Amino acid sequence: MRLYLHIDLAGKTIAATEIIGEDIVNAGRHLIASTLVQRGIASVDPLAAENPLIFSAGPFAGTNFSNANRTSVGCKSPLTGGIKEANAGGTFALALGHLGIAGLTLDNAAEEWTVIHIAKDGNVHFDCADAYLGKGNFEVAALLHEKYGRKVSLALCGPVGEYQGLLAGISFSDTERRPSRLAARGGVGAVMGSKRVKAIVVDMDKMPILHERKKVMQAVREYAGKLNAHDIIATFKNIGTASMADYTNHTGGLPVRNFSVGHLVDTDVEPLKMGGDYINTLNTRRGGQQSHACMPGCVIQCSNVYMDADGNELVSPIEYETIGLMGTNCGLSDPDDLARVNAIANDLGVDSIETGATIGVLMEAGVAEFGDLGFMVDVLEQIGKGTEQGRLWARGTARTGIHYDVKRVPVIKQQAISAYDPRIVEVTGITMMSTPQGADHTAGNVPHMDCRGKSVDELVAASYEAQVVTAAADSLGLCVFGRFVTDTNLQLIADAINNAHGTKLEPSFYRALGEETLRLEHEFNDAAGFSSMDDELPSFFYDEALPPTRKKARFHSQDIKRTMDRLLRSKAEPETL
Repeated sequence: MRLYLHIDLAGKTIAATEIIGEDIVNAGRHLIASTLVQRGIASVDPLAAENPLIFSAGPFAGTNFSNANRTSVGCKSPLTGGIKEANAGGTFALALGHLGIAGLTLDNAAEEWTVIHIAKDGNVHFDCADAYLGKGNFEVAALLHEKYGRKVSLALCGPVGEYQGLLAGISFSDTERRPSRLAARGGVGAVMGSKRVKAIVVDMDKMPILHERKKVMQAVREYAGKLNAHDIIATFKNIGTASMADYTNHTGGLPVRNFSVGHLVDTDVEPLKMGGDYINTLNTRRGGQQSHACMPGCVIQCSNVYMDADGNELVSPIEYETIGLMGTNCGLSDPDDLARVNAIANDLGVDSIETGATIGVLMEAGVAEFGDLGFMVDVLEQIGKGTEQGRLWARGTARTGIHYDVKRVPVIKQQAISAYDPRIVEVTGITMMSTPQGADHTAGNVPHMDCRGKSVDELVAASYEAQVVTAAADSLGLCVFGRFVTDTNLQLIADAINNAHGTKLEPSFYRALGEETLRLEHEFNDAAGFSSMDDELPSFFYDEALPPTRKKARFHSQDIKRTMDRLLRSKAEPETL
């Protein structure tokens, strides 16, 4: 049994619901989709008090099951106007699990800025947040730990979220109490700001009661062993997500200077300094950590702690998406420069994808030259202070592009495209077009598929399969990087959940969970008024041949939607004899 907390911010009241069995399992992204659909939120103003903000932990939360302590955050997105689930690592879900809490929903809005403290004695306190307003996340985290102790986990609304800037994510504590793990996309931090919740502080305690504890611990060891034995996991552990920059630069799908070029350098001529191999060697020599777990117990350890030339920490972590959007997309070629702007973005609690794409559009507009580090720092500082220009830029890539009348604006559903050019990484591009989540690669990333000679139906089917298993993982609090083991060991996952919660799941539950989540999300966006035209790539992807491959986008939204709708319907309708 676990508790789910319904928090009415206006009345400062708590309604705790006891949930058991499969209600604990149907968590994360599925819970968010089902709740938003059931409550008819599609027609609600995203920044109105009626838009709930949902925090959900998976069925393994509070244990040391590897890569299974991610926190899902969801609401109607103020950036896209559609459904949004953003998830992050860190210790927040672990802390909720320690207290036997499956999740919480913030309803309505507080009259004054508030810190919510969920204590291990079962009480929930509403404390004044005035002392933390306007400050960066790292200063706020230090002050909160001074007040509430070191054995707590934090969820923070940064200074940009305070004024409801659409770049704002929600920052969670990492394993060393840095507020640097972001549920970043879709403006979820702006929704937290609209509710005047500056922080949620959750006490950490001990592993929750499990139905068959010994059997769950056996599954923990077996799953970790399979992860440790996998070659792809070894790459993530040794080099991290930055390894993707080497791959996309090689294939010509790396966003460079506002998606105008597909590689930063010809590696036959010079090394890629913005790639995983170079960063790994450089950072290790400086004494940095290239294997770092963003969640307690995770054996993948794909994160890092990046040091400067003097061995001082610059930022944690440097991830591929930040390399692509705040780095090469803005014309940066030195990882130290990227680390500096990344650290500022982390302190502000903003989405590095959306922020990097916005800066790239400003450079495209001629406001500054590509590669101008000083301009990037100034943009971030103005966004952080909430100046008139900063608030304009904090509205995100699409709205900034409209204001400056820029023709090359890389967005889908008003959300910035991730670091995979859809002209080259076609299946991931189809995912970004078709997912209700906006241009989000994490909805179903297939970066390595050879798409030559394949039809739109084949590629949409590959995207659909990736979206199904990803939606299931997101619903269970599992990191998608474990999919190489998770997807082929569903009996192990089902047995572990059954032993944890007394359920009787079969391995088939996993696919059913993912498919139902996708159907609910499409239902929400349909009700919100989305059509196939919202899925279309910006025209420059079709018109401009991307150097060095000279490829153009091949697929349009209507063709993709036709096939995707057929797949969604066929999985929803039972077979008849």
